[in-house]
Amino acid sequence: MYRYNQTDQRLVDERVIQFRDQMTRFLDGRLGEDEFRPLRLQNGLYIQRHAPMLRVAIPYGTLSSPQLRALADIARRYDRGYGHFTTRSNLQYNWIRLEDTPEILAELARVQMHAIQTSGNCIRNITTDAFAGVAADEILDPRPYCEIVRQWSIQAPEFLFLPRKFKIAISGGEEDRAAVRFHDIGARAKVAEDGRIGFEIFVGGGLGRTPMVGQLLRDFLPREDLLTYFEAILRVYNRYGRRDNKYKARIKILVKDLGLAGFLKEVEDEWAWTRGGPATLSGDRFQEMEAFFSPPGGALPACAEGTFRKALEDSRPFSRWVARNVVAHRQPGRTIVTLSLKKTGMPPGDATADQMEGVAALAERYSSGEIRVSHEQNLVLPQVCEEDLPALWEAARALGLATPNIGLLSDLVCCPGGDFCSLANARSIPVAEAIQRRFEDLDYQFDLGPLELNMSGCVNACGHHHIGHIGILGVDKNNEEWYQVTIGGREGNRAALGKVIGPSFAAGQIPEVIGRLLEVYVASRREEEIFIDTVERIGLAPFKARVYGEAAWA
Repeated sequence: MYRYNQTDQRLVDERVIQFRDQMTRFLDGRLGEDEFRPLRLQNGLYIQRHAPMLRVAIPYGTLSSPQLRALADIARRYDRGYGHFTTRSNLQYNWIRLEDTPEILAELARVQMHAIQTSGNCIRNITTDAFAGVAADEILDPRPYCEIVRQWSIQAPEFLFLPRKFKIAISGGEEDRAAVRFHDIGARAKVAEDGRIGFEIFVGGGLGRTPMVGQLLRDFLPREDLLTYFEAILRVYNRYGRRDNKYKARIKILVKDLGLAGFLKEVEDEWAWTRGGPATLSGDRFQEMEAFFSPPGGALPACAEGTFRKALEDSRPFSRWVARNVVAHRQPGRTIVTLSLKKTGMPPGDATADQMEGVAALAERYSSGEIRVSHEQNLVLPQVCEEDLPALWEAARALGLATPNIGLLSDLVCCPGGDFCSLANARSIPVAEAIQRRFEDLDYQFDLGPLELNMSGCVNACGHHHIGHIGILGVDKNNEEWYQVTIGGREGNRAALGKVIGPSFAAGQIPEVIGRLLEVYVASRREEEIFIDTVERIGLAPFKARVYGEAAWA
């Protein structure tokens, strides 16, 4: 993984010193709240419903064991002993004290971490596929490109005060596991017919109040032009994006207003000034960055043979875990393991300090000291030998991280909602737990097959409810919490937004609503057909009829 050079470290250290001074001046009254707000936001510091919240950047979702241990230590000493992993591959501390923030940032800097640009109207954390560099279907490892973009965008003066926040995702696989079509800019790896490496470029995607699927702006962009083209897009957005109405300030609104052809013309005209200029990337630059992400010596050691196959035959719980939480690695004999942060009774995405320390130890023993954070709010060990799986499974069970539910109904994505967030209209965590308890039977979940359920506490869509096969949105009706249900959303290569099935429901009705939707699916599905494919085939009408067809609710 990438290690800071002297410039990186100096930048982060200087930001800590700068923010320490800003915090001191705010606390003693020399800075007013309006002056302090943009300063704290670009250091990831929010004021939430009950306490300040600090959002820590995890660039492209990659952590080392020492970094995860540092996050655990901060959670134990400055928070309430846990952290929350988000759908942007960040970590949030929800119970810190305002005056402790500069020291937390100083401790993060010691392990090459920071909270810079995790909020504010700037370029946010660059994200990618949690399986980057190890997936069997990969065209290229996107992490070097993510790091190049991170270095280019961090504290770039021109883009620190954009019309609105700006999100970039890069995907390297044949299957898009980074949801690139739901970002302001999405780049998906592609190889041209002549062998050149490059990207498809999507623009104007995003969720929130006005959800949109990103549109294909350029079918092929040579990789050396990545920064100059991104720069052109951002300059057009910075010039024409609306600043008079924050609800219409995202780039997706600009793309809609100009039309894709009109937006493309503006970008191409701007790019004509910078294409081939100093920001053009060289082959040496790619080699330099790719070296950071290559295993020492060029390849991981071969895995020893052992009793993995016998363990699969002897233990049904183990074999079920392997079936759901383990996927193929590009190197024979190795696997990619997802540790579930979705055990019933725990808020989705939360990990205790003890669990984080435990995962750090598991990564050192079984995964070359590397951990990934997925946008589905789970942790991934990307370098595990098949023969280590039985021992890893036992250790993960002891930590409460071996629920065999990845990609199933109880592996739901959920924002903190009204329990923490001052923007939320409704609570998310209690409803998520009620759903998990209602459908906790693993046999039933395995029978249902892959099913993505996403929940958000407000229209900002931090839980990505629009792209869940089933989505739940918390809404305010006369100062009461209600929940709107959508079906038919999906990410990946066939990205789509879910559609609202009808009027909203009270919190206590949601598990029953989910149950009725599933009844229609089970009755209508064809052999091996997953939920989302059934929805696309039969449409919304049968689901709406089942949900709303009876006046009385159980």
